[in-house]
Amino acid sequence: MNKKSIVHFIGIGGIGVSALARYFLALGAKISGSDAFSSEITESLKKEGVEVKIGHKTGNITSKIGLIIHSAAIASDNTEIQKARDLGVLIKSYSEVIGGLTKKYKTIAISGSHGKSTTTALLSLVLKNTSFDPTVIIGTKLKEFGNSNFKKGKSDYLVLEADEYQKSFLNYSPVAAIITNIDREHLDVYKNLNEIKKVFLKFIGNIRFGGILVVNKDDKNLFGLRDKIQKIIKKNNLRVFWYSIFPRQSALSRRMSATLKVTGEHNLSNALAVYTLTKVLGINQKKIFNAIGKYRGAWRRMEFRGQLKTKSCKLKADVYDDYAHHPTEIKATLSGVRQKYPKSKIICVFQPHQVKRLKALFKEFTKAFDSADDLILLDIFKVAGRDPSINSGLVPSTSNYSSQKLAEVIEKRKTSPSVFYLKNPKNLPKIIKNILNSKSYILNPVVVVMMGAGDIYKLTDKLIK
Repeated sequence: MNKKSIVHFIGIGGIGVSALARYFLALGAKISGSDAFSSEITESLKKEGVEVKIGHKTGNITSKIGLIIHSAAIASDNTEIQKARDLGVLIKSYSEVIGGLTKKYKTIAISGSHGKSTTTALLSLVLKNTSFDPTVIIGTKLKEFGNSNFKKGKSDYLVLEADEYQKSFLNYSPVAAIITNIDREHLDVYKNLNEIKKVFLKFIGNIRFGGILVVNKDDKNLFGLRDKIQKIIKKNNLRVFWYSIFPRQSALSRRMSATLKVTGEHNLSNALAVYTLTKVLGINQKKIFNAIGKYRGAWRRMEFRGQLKTKSCKLKADVYDDYAHHPTEIKATLSGVRQKYPKSKIICVFQPHQVKRLKALFKEFTKAFDSADDLILLDIFKVAGRDPSINSGLVPSTSNYSSQKLAEVIEKRKTSPSVFYLKNPKNLPKIIKNILNSKSYILNPVVVVMMGAGDIYKLTDKLIK
């Protein structure tokens, strides 16, 4: 590709694709991109000098473009893809390009169904001020990276999230990997849990000969694969290290719990994964704990946004944004909130993400919110390229697997929180106000968690001072 050619990203508003765009931008490349909708990410990229077009149009593709990079959500019949083919432009998927980078760098990949972003963030912060000083591509924004999802390092190391969606991580060739857990996720791609396990085993097989594998002993799905993992270890001469939060009274678990500023057993587990790997890499223990202790969380990972507007109510309520969208994540996050705020009332506002996920895990969703006192359910956010028939937007409540149906089932469970189905999100402030004015909330501190992987975070601005 001619160095003067433009690199064009289709789906540039995605958290992963935008990080890769910033990587090319840091190399001095000319960047353009398109996405179906404007967002915080597309607006930030514009400020950084990227030409971003909203809407996928043939006119976005010109002869000046030398490379097209597209997200996994972009269909092969996308108008820009078709125009690029007609012009003979080189077309690569995000995972193909990342796969090339993993061969160029000494790559440390963080994978697992849950906890990738937090684990990647913690690892990056530990390595940042050492001789490793890696380039980082992460699926969230970090304040330590100037509110960005990318950091250009000075070494030949690369730290990145390795996502199993569409089997993307099978393109990667890391020298070291962390696997946090395996769960029934991305069931629009995988038939069942067994298929997911097989793909993770293939990923382990991609670790370079003589490399390092750090694995969560507490995850039953991972630990259940230990014999098969051992065969791969032996074949590829890998070094394997199993980590665990147990026993909780151990000196390491107690010290890590005291050091962490983010709550929940899931975050303790993520931190111990990072500790295990960085110790193997030879990082000084004091530096590890200092870096982990400074971590205050990431964008939409229990991110404190401010206090609730309460004109007619004297109660103070802290408002958080969180990205949890799978039952396992929801349960872990709310359990962590309950641990941090044992005397507070917890209001969870949840926007389900993707119809197929809600349908496949409906039973698990009904039990995921038990740590909350009140639950407000918004309509499902449909994902462009993953939920057929609609490009993007919200699913009506008439579906058999709808937010309204979920509310009805949760309401019948005696151990569940009080639940409200809210068809019109404009009424959210009113509903929360009514909850705060109820007798059970008098004189109690309150925490509001705005939860989901869709656009629910946009509603938070209307709630806070």
